[in-house]
Amino acid sequence: MRAMSAAGDRFSQAEAMARENPEIAVAVALAVLIAVGVGLVVLRSRLTPGVRFRRLLAGEDEITVLMHPNPDPDAMSAAVGVASLADQADVDATVQYPGQIRHQENRAFRTVLDLELEPIEHVSDLAAESVVLVDHNEPRGFAGADGVLPTAVVDHHPGDGAGESFTDVRTDYGATASVVAEYFRDNGAVPVPPDKHASETSSSLTLSTDTATGLLYGILSDTKHLTVGASEPDFAAAAYLYPGVDQDRLDRIANPAVDAEVLEVKARAIAGRRIEGSFAVADVGGVNNVDAIPQAADELIQLEGVSAVVVIGERDETVHLSGRSRDDRVHMGNAIAAVLGDVDNGNGGGHSRMGGGTIEPNVDPTGEGEFETVDRDALAEGLFRAMAGDV
Repeated sequence: MRAMSAAGDRFSQAEAMARENPEIAVAVALAVLIAVGVGLVVLRSRLTPGVRFRRLLAGEDEITVLMHPNPDPDAMSAAVGVASLADQADVDATVQYPGQIRHQENRAFRTVLDLELEPIEHVSDLAAESVVLVDHNEPRGFAGADGVLPTAVVDHHPGDGAGESFTDVRTDYGATASVVAEYFRDNGAVPVPPDKHASETSSSLTLSTDTATGLLYGILSDTKHLTVGASEPDFAAAAYLYPGVDQDRLDRIANPAVDAEVLEVKARAIAGRRIEGSFAVADVGGVNNVDAIPQAADELIQLEGVSAVVVIGERDETVHLSGRSRDDRVHMGNAIAAVLGDVDNGNGGGHSRMGGGTIEPNVDPTGEGEFETVDRDALAEGLFRAMAGDV
């Protein structure tokens, strides 16, 4: 009773002081509000990106998980991973992409894992207003892309794009798949072994065998089996995924049948390469399968004495470039961007080890419907100068 009486007395004294000094009461209230706000900020900052991302997904009714044009295994696996997180939060998720899935590795990835992916050509084709970009940070490749304001961005490429509510761009990671794998780990998801069912795990959140297999292959494909551009988090993500990986399906994705044209383009690149010092440029001419161009670049960079290479090809009047570098002096993305920046309708960029670009057809101003051709010899000379640092 004495304690209650003493507490009552102190409350009465505080109340009286507040009446006599209202400015003090206001200051105290503001101080309390600021302290609570700081506490919430600190608590939020301690939440991992994966937990914050899952909470963001859980607040949506439906989302579109959007990949970049002509998606590769890293983009597809990251998108499917995001969709799985959304599905387990009772959120409808649709994975979409502009362009085509042509490369034999990409087609095998989609077929073996039986992925549900929807193509789009116009912004009106988006399945939901809330869009999550994966493996790129600015929408592109379809009509109206410039008008899309993504809710979230998950990527590992450099760029200025950002999500309205969430942005996680980690340029020090070798693959976006590593980021998404980390999201599962942040939320305590248990990888499901290929010989078990999700119900046999002790976790309310799981990482399915299909998703684990896809994410691991996404990491391996974007880091050349953890040998190029891989960082410690990529290795950690691969180790986390491993218990849920189906080795048989992983092998089927990694060893698809090779298109005959790909072999022919590789042969043309090797036979027709121009060499200056340790740099190579090869013009393979017209191709039906533009994915053969980067595969030819992958082949040329393995030649003894070649430290950086760019392969040029053409399809439907559009010139395509793909470059590779294992030379610390050559930032391939910057080199290609510098050269194409001086070319009409040219656009390019990429990482230090890998870059690419295109030159769209330039219609003859006479209006006769003819296309102005690109001076390929001058283009090759410019690439050699850029790789040598003369930009």
